[in-house]
Amino acid sequence: MPHDFDSTVLREYDIRGIIGETLGPDDARAIGRGFATLLQRDLGDDVTPLVAVGYDGRVSSPILEHALIEGLTASGCNVRRIGMGPTPMLYYAEASAEEVDGGIQITGSHNPANYNGFKMVFRGRPFFGADIQALGRLGREADWLDGSGEVESLDVMDAYIDRLMTGLDGIDTGALAGLSVAWDAGNGAAGPALERLAARLPGQHHLLFTEVDGNFPNHHPDPTVEANLEDLRTLVAEKSCDFGIAFDGDGDRIGAIDGEGRVIWGDQLLMIYAEDLLGKLPNSTIIADVKASRALFETVEKHGGKPLMWKTGHSLIKSKMKEVSSPLAGEMSGHVFFADTYYGYDDALYAGVRLIAASARLGRSVTELRGTMPAMLNTPELRFQVDESRKFAAIDEVKTRLTGPNVPADVEVNSTDGVRVTTPDGWWLLRASNTQDVLVARAESETQDGLDRLMGQIDEQLSLSGLERGDSVGH
Repeated sequence: MPHDFDSTVLREYDIRGIIGETLGPDDARAIGRGFATLLQRDLGDDVTPLVAVGYDGRVSSPILEHALIEGLTASGCNVRRIGMGPTPMLYYAEASAEEVDGGIQITGSHNPANYNGFKMVFRGRPFFGADIQALGRLGREADWLDGSGEVESLDVMDAYIDRLMTGLDGIDTGALAGLSVAWDAGNGAAGPALERLAARLPGQHHLLFTEVDGNFPNHHPDPTVEANLEDLRTLVAEKSCDFGIAFDGDGDRIGAIDGEGRVIWGDQLLMIYAEDLLGKLPNSTIIADVKASRALFETVEKHGGKPLMWKTGHSLIKSKMKEVSSPLAGEMSGHVFFADTYYGYDDALYAGVRLIAASARLGRSVTELRGTMPAMLNTPELRFQVDESRKFAAIDEVKTRLTGPNVPADVEVNSTDGVRVTTPDGWWLLRASNTQDVLVARAESETQDGLDRLMGQIDEQLSLSGLERGDSVGH
């Protein structure tokens, strides 16, 4: 039987939809059949593929897991069930075992409780873009292989925690006896793993909301929204913690605050990680997305690294890391990727361990490291609705206007991902989202007057394309 997916479900970096409306068990089954077919055709007829499957703490996840496994086995894949846990635990199960050919995590990430979806790894590389569209084509044509795969269950959490602890290799853990850290799992899938990790880390650890609850009763698990860090900020103050760490719903994105309650944004965390890593691996290429602060790229240069600005999107960043052999990369959204002594995927629990290690190696508290960062004025990520048919065209129009002969000599235009324009006031960005019908804007300056002028330039360019910013919309 052919299967048609809802037009909103097959996205650029993952598969995501609303349970009971745009996504359900039939879709999960078709995803399993399509993924298994692609893997079998890639490996050849004489190999039986093995796929690791995990899921997050959402109410709908077990139902989708059951249907996904039905699809995978019906098209001839063997399945290794690793149970509920954070997305990076699934990545670990795929990356650490030679016999595993692919991995699928059922997760709605940081989306509301009625969403769910799938993140996938295909023979060690991200599965996105044209790969995901291929699942749609296979479904429409019912072009699936038939087979009969087997299912095994394997508990990998203890091995995963062991691997996380290697982030402290070379650190005198005895010197960290006085360390105090607050953690907020946000009732997401990382909670049980965090409990086991914190029990083994040196110092004192205070945990919030580690009980997995797919209804997210305390706050929404998106650490890039400052309001979601209030409980963590309160705990840091009450317990006089050195810093605090928060996770998103599936544990692949990190948020942080220092001991004074100041947010440490994704690009600022990357500044700390970069300084630490470049002390060991000088001249390394460090990648950040186009939304990152100028201060980050300058910090990488200052400490002897090569900064590389790249496109937003965790799959795109991971692919670029492999291409240029980068040991470290990150995004404003809190995805941080370590490939120096780790696997190159985004793991917020490992990033938390590496923050402890970086502070110890650099000999400065996280609060001190945050306090010495340049004081930049920047907007949050501004997202506003634009018709799907206009969003990329509008960016092209802006690009054309800003690369003409009348552009001032002191204006630099970077078109890596949308348009990032650097002027004497700072920089501003306009890019089209790959996953929604929105444009994304951001600006940064050293002064409020400069920031106001930059925002004026964004508004001017939008106006010339018949658009306006309007009210910002959510993720």
